Amino acid sequence: MKFPAWINTAIAAIATVLLPACDAVNLQEIKPGLTTAAEVRTRMGEPGFQHWNDDGTATWEYSRQPSGVHCYMISFDRQQVVSKMEQVLNDANYARVRDGMSKDDIRRLLGVPGSKVVFNNLQEEIWEWRIEGMPPMEETYFMVHFDTGHGGVKKTSKRVAAKG
Repeated sequence: MKFPAWINTAIAAIATVLLPACDAVNLQEIKPGLTTAAEVRTRMGEPGFQHWNDDGTATWEYSRQPSGVHCYMISFDRQQVVSKMEQVLNDANYARVRDGMSKDDIRRLLGVPGSKVVFNNLQEEIWEWRIEGMPPMEETYFMVHFDTGHGGVKKTSKRVAAKG
């Protein structure tokens, strides 16, 4: 069944408002060492992406981009029990970004960006995440600039925009 565009827009807007509320409830129930992958899937839904670790375990990505300001990475041990859960859009992880890192490295560290834009004249591809900022009347963004020639990180930056 096909719905009119306004209904799809309304559903997306409602989901954007309700997702953070659901996260607040669901994340409290996920306990490292106790919660299984099946329970996480029931509470959080399908992950947006599944990262495979060198030891054969997995980390699931639950990004709230582009409208939200969080990205949760939930890691599992070999028994499919949560071993670690973290909100990765934070100052400590922004500081871990280094020149030359690959796009895969950055995706693994920060999750999927809210937007990607290529500036051919600057020979840059910029990935941007909406992040928590101060004051709350402004929107803050963290950006990673990739060199389109070699593909690695060139630099990072932040920008602040007034809401509305």
